[in-house]
Amino acid sequence: MQTWFVTGASRGFGLEIARAALAAGNKVIATARERQHIIDALQGDHDRLCALTLDVTQPTSVDAALREAIERFGRIDVLVNNAGYGQLGAFEEVSRDQLARQFDTNVYGVFDVTRVVLPTMRRQRSGHIITISSIAGMSGGAGSSIYCASKHAVSGWSEALAEELAPFGIKVTCVYPGRFRTDFLDRSSVRYGDIPIADYADFSAARMESLDANNHQQAGDPQKFALAMVDLASNDEPPVWLAGGSEGYRVFMAKADALRDNAESWKDVSISLDVED
Repeated sequence: MQTWFVTGASRGFGLEIARAALAAGNKVIATARERQHIIDALQGDHDRLCALTLDVTQPTSVDAALREAIERFGRIDVLVNNAGYGQLGAFEEVSRDQLARQFDTNVYGVFDVTRVVLPTMRRQRSGHIITISSIAGMSGGAGSSIYCASKHAVSGWSEALAEELAPFGIKVTCVYPGRFRTDFLDRSSVRYGDIPIADYADFSAARMESLDANNHQQAGDPQKFALAMVDLASNDEPPVWLAGGSEGYRVFMAKADALRDNAESWKDVSISLDVED
């Protein structure tokens, strides 16, 4: 039996992961800004479920949730950094305030939660940190520059963290899901730029229309994703990078090919920059 700590567990990936972990016989600390949503979805607290209020953008909330989690279950074996949302829109149309809110949630929130969990995992000399990034953290796309930046940030952080924590028996995996059939594209989850610029008007309108049309039509199955996370946490040698869904796999392969082609095309320039003996 493992003890899981899941952020953003009131719906979407977080809720499905909490449900799958419980079904597998584990203990789960499920957290969200609205604790009641978790209780309603998972039929309340019981001996293996602890539903907690947690706003990842508030360090005092993070500290309080961790204290209560340890008091309840004594340890944390798996941390799932899932809480987040998508700030979309052309870069110039996204205000400084919107940019800051995106990073407060998707980046600093992940950092703060992990920071308070790590002392427990180091004492245990075991643990697994699973951070839900996105294909946007592997490959940038027009109209998502700020969201991509936030996901690239946690991707690079995860790679470095995996090396730092390996001596303590703590594993790190960054997961890059493609489009899954969650509420991610609902207007309650996604944000658009708040600085309208005429030059981007047609692009922005077409992108909103396309995303709205794709909402709840995505190819990925959130329940299968959740089951895969439970299996991942039981793996003795989990990967640092994991593509989510067929779209995630395609993005991985396309990125690998693009990097290889770019490196070969510019090889002469690259190697010419070394100091000559």
